[in-house]
Amino acid sequence: MKSFKSVSVQVIDSEIALLIPNGVYEIKQMEPRSRLKGIVAFCFVLAILGIVGFGYFCSENELVLRSTRDLIPVVLNDAVGKPLENLNIKTGLSYDDMLNDDFNFDMDSHDVMVFLHMQKTGGTSFGRHLVHDLDLQRPCTCPMTRKRCYCFRPHSNQSWLFSRYTTGWKCGLHADWTELTNCVDEKLDEMEGHVAKRRYFYISLMREPVSRYLSEFRHVQRGATWKGARHFCKGRNATKQEIPPCYSTETWQYVDLDKFMDCESNLAANRQTRMLADLELIGCYDKSYMSSSDRDRVMLASAKRNLQSMAFFGLTEYQKVSQYIFEETFNLRFGIPFEQNNTTISSNTMPTLTAAQATKIARLNALDIELYEFAKKLLFKRFDRLKARDSNFQQRFDHLGELPNRGVEFDWDKLETDKT
Repeated sequence: MKSFKSVSVQVIDSEIALLIPNGVYEIKQMEPRSRLKGIVAFCFVLAILGIVGFGYFCSENELVLRSTRDLIPVVLNDAVGKPLENLNIKTGLSYDDMLNDDFNFDMDSHDVMVFLHMQKTGGTSFGRHLVHDLDLQRPCTCPMTRKRCYCFRPHSNQSWLFSRYTTGWKCGLHADWTELTNCVDEKLDEMEGHVAKRRYFYISLMREPVSRYLSEFRHVQRGATWKGARHFCKGRNATKQEIPPCYSTETWQYVDLDKFMDCESNLAANRQTRMLADLELIGCYDKSYMSSSDRDRVMLASAKRNLQSMAFFGLTEYQKVSQYIFEETFNLRFGIPFEQNNTTISSNTMPTLTAAQATKIARLNALDIELYEFAKKLLFKRFDRLKARDSNFQQRFDHLGELPNRGVEFDWDKLETDKT
């Protein structure tokens, strides 16, 4: 009987590995020495043909990962709107593109900010700043009948902002990077009734992972759920087999921390890494697609790459720095200073943790912790770069959010609850 053996070849390229799928080869008895040269030559030719064939004909399941360079959006002269077929132009203009002297966020044309809102990162406050506190030629209007605002361009009734408070959850509740980049263009075409070529500017907020995790735990403990989230990837929603529910009742209200941590399918763990990564690279939510170590490594590298290419991201722990970076990047001004609130429910929870609980939370969020450290270095690199070219930096920084003729602070509590 013939015996067969499966092999896996791994080639490391920077932080991303290209995993060549399992192949099968036949083990035969050693051929006579006189035929050895011929066999070696034949094998060499066969290997070359195999490599060429792999490059041209491998299926999506065989090509598990892309190289690091493939994760960087291809920027072409005309690739500023709808992604061109077969090209990965998902994130629009990068941060570096925006630092050119002639850059301007053109609110009167087809530029669109897309806010990737991750749970419990301070995104609700930031989203409100965007629709109410920016000094605009045509300010957003927020009817008192619902938590939705109209942020129209100066000379047309088209929105320049894609966010919870303007368009609603058009791409799903708390849509992630994978969902947004495959959805925004189509939804805006539907809303505006025509196909347009747009430039997209992705923005987001991040938070220190342990604090964010505990904040989500407390939120769930009070009865919150995100059942409306689609977890849409590669043309379909995640199944219950891929993300088994952590509870069988309507909510997970009153859950204790240990049970919250014990649920293996709880998406609170490493949420920021998952929501910023291109999940198509890891087979979406199909955990059999690759090993868990490969899945973690690729997801983290993808999240770093996407974060780096974003037009703006801020950190909840550095409100003033984040505000300055946003204003200088987009050449827009907020009418009030961002508040730095260091006393939160999660910060009050930390002293009550046992050593074992603290260790487990750190382990569950190891990817987020590494991503956050990367984000913090990147944030201050951007800050230093902007500060160095601002001749009036100290004056600007000391008086962020101080604009004359600002109206009364908007009372969001008077609006109806967002039932979504």
